[in-house]
Order: sequence, then C-alpha cells, then structure tokens
Amino acid sequence: MASYILTLQLDPESMGFFNRLRRQYYPAHANEVAAHLSLFYRLPADEPGIIASLDTMPAQPSFVMQVNEVQRYTNGIAYTLMSEELQILHASLQSQWEQWLIPRDRQPLRPHITIMNQVTAFKAQQAHEVLKSVFLPFEVTATGIQLWRYLKGPWKLERTYGFFT
Repeated sequence: MASYILTLQLDPESMGFFNRLRRQYYPAHANEVAAHLSLFYRLPADEPGIIASLDTMPAQPSFVMQVNEVQRYTNGIAYTLMSEELQILHASLQSQWEQWLIPRDRQPLRPHITIMNQVTAFKAQQAHEVLKSVFLPFEVTATGIQLWRYLKGPWKLERTYGFFT
C-alpha cells in the first residue's frame, strides 16, 4: 500500500545546519533522505481525506521552536525540540485523521531531528559526547508542512503547505 510521510518544514538556515550534521554522522549507505522532523510516519496515500484536510487547513503562522537537547539513543543521536504550537498542530491533525493512523502516529509527538542512526552504541556514544560538549540551546522556525510519498527508501516531495510570516 502506498503511503505518505508528513514532516515539518524548517527555515533554510536551520535545515542547512541539520543536513550538514546528518551528512557528517549518518552512515552514507543508509542516508537516503535529508534531515527532517516527522509529524506522521505512515498515512494512507489512497485516502482523499488526508489531502482534503491539508488543503482546507486554516492559515497557520510560522512559529519558533526551541532546540533543547542532543539526545542519545542506543544506536543514534537526535536533536530534540519543544514547541507548544507544534504540539497543538499535531494534536489537531491526529484528531482529524484518527481513523487512518497507525499505532506509532497515535502516540504523543516527541519532536526530534535524527542526525545519526544505525551505528554501533560505541559510535553513538562518541558522537554524542562531542556534540553535547558544544551544544547550546537555540531556536529554529517552522515554515510549513511537507507531504512526502514513501518510495521504499528515498521520498518524493508531493506538496508543501507553507505557513505565513
């Protein structure tokens, strides 16, 4: 079954920062997509209600999010983000799409951008120590939502729903 992935679009400067880190730390053989903040991991591409709700979504202003931590996982690293506006937006979409959501997409959103995955625990620990030693919280701006078609590896951008400034 064809599926969509929904991500949050960030300002170009922030995306450049996360993509540079992803190219540096993510194993090249597995790095098929750019850095991203996933909102929904698998939406049915054959469900017209998904597109209809995005097309009729009320105008959304851009908003600022706080990047608050470099988080280590067993086999990777991600930057975690905080934003009340993002949580409200996500919860609204969850309630509209509840009938189509997989269990993972029904969970509360824990916003993050993965820059390393599929490595040994030792490599993840080393990289985490380096990145944590220079980390200072910073802000990024959410500029829209992007709908991607999942192609069993790379993704194809279907549509961007930009926020206003």
